[in-house]
Amino acid sequence: MSTSTDVVLRTYGPGQVPPLLDVVADIWADAHPELVDNPGATAVGLSVPALHHQITSHLKHPGFTLVAAYAGGTAAGFTYGFPCTPDYWFGPELVNQVPDGARTERLMGLCELAVRPPWQSQGIGTQLHTTLLRAINPRWSSLLALPSNRRGQDLYGRLGYRYAGPYRNTPDGPEFDLLLLQIEDEKNP
Repeated sequence: MSTSTDVVLRTYGPGQVPPLLDVVADIWADAHPELVDNPGATAVGLSVPALHHQITSHLKHPGFTLVAAYAGGTAAGFTYGFPCTPDYWFGPELVNQVPDGARTERLMGLCELAVRPPWQSQGIGTQLHTTLLRAINPRWSSLLALPSNRRGQDLYGRLGYRYAGPYRNTPDGPEFDLLLLQIEDEKNP
């Protein structure tokens, strides 16, 4: 196991990501063992093949950025996101229910943040998040989290995300918590 002091973070653009797909899928699978080989999770799109498809489809978004954490030469975690429009991210049901700033200021959709269990609770998730925010420079960040993902929910709460409402990607899909973070301007907090 490694400590967060010897973690190296690398930022990748869309053209650099395809060779990393298997690595980030392995990180995701390690971070979410309850979803791997779970027919119920697979049926609603929470699987390694679904993650491959999701990332590949998101690569087309301008500003797509992936950040990976390496500890002792091992890929320990990753996150990715991209700037997006409120209509795209929130959808027609929620777009008018989020704060004005989330609809009118730079918005980032944070799509995944995962850290392998041996490196969890060492600040790597926070470092990944901070690096992604610096790379994309949004005024707002939003993500979807399963209510049952306690470790993720705890991290997002520590990072300042707040519950904005329930969200479903598809009518028969799982209900996620839509979380929002307003990023303070470093010059004018």
